[in-house]
Amino acid sequence: MLLSTLRQEVLQANLELVQRGLVLYTFGNASAVDRGQGLVVIKPSGVDYDAMRAEDMVVTDMEGKVVEGSLKPSSDLDTHTLLYREFPGIGAVVHTHSEFATSFAQAGMSIPAFGTTHADYFHGPVPVTAPLSDQAIQGRYVHETGMAIVARFKQQPAEIDPLSVPACLVAGHAPFVWGKNAADAAHNAVVLEAVARMAYRTLTLKAGAEHVSQALLDRHYLRKHGAAATYGQG
Repeated sequence: MLLSTLRQEVLQANLELVQRGLVLYTFGNASAVDRGQGLVVIKPSGVDYDAMRAEDMVVTDMEGKVVEGSLKPSSDLDTHTLLYREFPGIGAVVHTHSEFATSFAQAGMSIPAFGTTHADYFHGPVPVTAPLSDQAIQGRYVHETGMAIVARFKQQPAEIDPLSVPACLVAGHAPFVWGKNAADAAHNAVVLEAVARMAYRTLTLKAGAEHVSQALLDRHYLRKHGAAATYGQG
């Protein structure tokens, strides 16, 4: 893929976050990776979305070293690049401070799978990380944020597949979401906020609400994402 194309896709993903009300001012960022070239394209830091152009997107290597672009990359770059290195199946990462998903992150709570809307996109609860230690916060904070996400997905006894649950809440912070490409990651971020809002309202109506059954969770997730998926025209 030409980097000019990837830059345009990353720009559009960032603008989608604004259009869907997931970010305020210059909050949030989206990136995508070209694994063939080993390059990442990411939003520049602190640039107003209204003024942002495709050529403003910053290109780095997989370790976060800038290789092209005149602007500073997003301050969350080290989290993005770490996720690309640790989760080889993903093609794009989105970070927002969307209201309801962030509320769960601030409460240190995962987002339960209460119904089929959730199950259509997330094959289980959306997990939350352990809080970062003071040492991690005072050290390589952005890198440690990514490490906390990876640790949560590799936590025993049951590891979580990052491709079937394409999101994680960072405790006290906000969500990171990913997908096969920039548009897919932005789409998943929009859906995450919707299911977080529904989960909040479900818990408000009934604090002890039961999670959806495994059978119904599997049925809805697999009909969209399983080997024998039946949803859509494909």
